[in-house]
Amino acid sequence: MNSEPAPTPALPTQTCKNCGNQFTGYYCNLCGEKVLLPQDKSFKTFLSSIVIAITFADSKFIRTLWLMIKNPGFISREVADGRRVKYLRPLSVFFVLNLIYFLFRTIQLFSASLKTQLNSLHGKYAANAVALKMRALEIHDIQSFSLIYDQKTNGLAKMLVIVFVVLSSLPLNALYRSRNRYFTDHVGFAVELVCFNLVINALLLTLIVSVFGLGGHLDENILTGIFIATNSYFLLRASHTFYMQSGLMLLIKTVLMLGVLKVSLEIYRVILFYVTLWSL
Repeated sequence: MNSEPAPTPALPTQTCKNCGNQFTGYYCNLCGEKVLLPQDKSFKTFLSSIVIAITFADSKFIRTLWLMIKNPGFISREVADGRRVKYLRPLSVFFVLNLIYFLFRTIQLFSASLKTQLNSLHGKYAANAVALKMRALEIHDIQSFSLIYDQKTNGLAKMLVIVFVVLSSLPLNALYRSRNRYFTDHVGFAVELVCFNLVINALLLTLIVSVFGLGGHLDENILTGIFIATNSYFLLRASHTFYMQSGLMLLIKTVLMLGVLKVSLEIYRVILFYVTLWSL
């Protein structure tokens, strides 16, 4: 005896919380808002979202990140020209990478120890500010203060990376004024540059150092050399792709941009220094 199939349950009628539209089902047919169900607010769903973000399970993330490394400047050009559906926006990639950079111990690409700050161009002013702060905190040993400062500044550096993005994007408006790009296009290019650095010079370099035990061989000079080499590769490829620059002007502007990155990093570290002192 053939049993009849169970009837399909009727979809509920809903009122959209976003636009007030009456509809049937779980997605508003006007604005696309999804009806939140109890299971959408469970710990399992929350954990699943975190795992997807951290393990790169999102195919758009993987595709976008790979293109940033393989063909620098391509993603910035696609987004600036309005072709966005197939890729994750550089800013979204940046936030995922910065979350990983924040959560795990990596090479501190954008941080600067108290020793580095005191030996920098603003070292004289930094030393005076440190002396005042130590007096206010009643700390008399510079080593003890350095431990407190370095721990605090490492966390803040990971939060303030976006400041470096803005600083490094500003000179692009002058260097490429004739290339029909706008302010947000230059910022997108700078975001892609920082994403590239987070992957290559922070996450990947940390992995290589850990696997091959090279931590004792890395000093500031070697890290500076790696930074110059990797960013030269990015700027040469990306400027050609994004700004359609070529020939001698491409080389000249790449050298100028390396100088801009150095200046931007120094300004960023000055800001980081005073924010760190203020927060202690």
